[in-house]
Amino acid sequence: MKNSRKKSLYTLGIDEVGRGPLAGPGSVGVVRTALPRKQYSKLLSGIRDSKKATQAEREKWYEKAVIWKKEKKIDWEVTFKNAKYIDTKGIVPSIRACMYEGIKKVKGEYGDEYLLDGGLKLNPKYLHQKTIIKGDSKEPLIALAATIAKVVRDRYMRRLAKKYPKYGFEVHKGYGPKKHRTSILENGMSKEHRKTFVHLF
Repeated sequence: MKNSRKKSLYTLGIDEVGRGPLAGPGSVGVVRTALPRKQYSKLLSGIRDSKKATQAEREKWYEKAVIWKKEKKIDWEVTFKNAKYIDTKGIVPSIRACMYEGIKKVKGEYGDEYLLDGGLKLNPKYLHQKTIIKGDSKEPLIALAATIAKVVRDRYMRRLAKKYPKYGFEVHKGYGPKKHRTSILENGMSKEHRKTFVHLF
């Protein structure tokens, strides 16, 4: 990976999904594009914070992202760390590991511009990075990264629901509503539950 003080033509948006659930993986979406800001902002006109968008809206943007990736307008990846990894390493190191794996998969360089949501930060070697509070509602490339990550993770949780039908993963995606907590008390934890999170209640 080249370490250059000169900013490259590429911009990356990065956001995480699944930091707080009681079950399922933590995940990070990374989007990389050489399109100028004006062009990618136009392409992503209308995208919203993934948490405020409907499932149908997120799916629509995901399908567009699949097409744009084939057309080489953007590149993107979603990386996961499972419950066992989170219990062993902790959620913050898990999210960090996801970020670096995602950057590597889209061939990110130190000289690229990095736009990160919330409290996410990279190694100082990534010279042109900016952490944006509420970035998923302010920066379209971050919003796309979050949307892609959420769609991929939600689909994964729906698949897990078929393997573990007692927990309702297809409904709450591993988060902790009362119904999910009750199902854990009644059935115990599955291999997809984060022991270090579940013990908190």
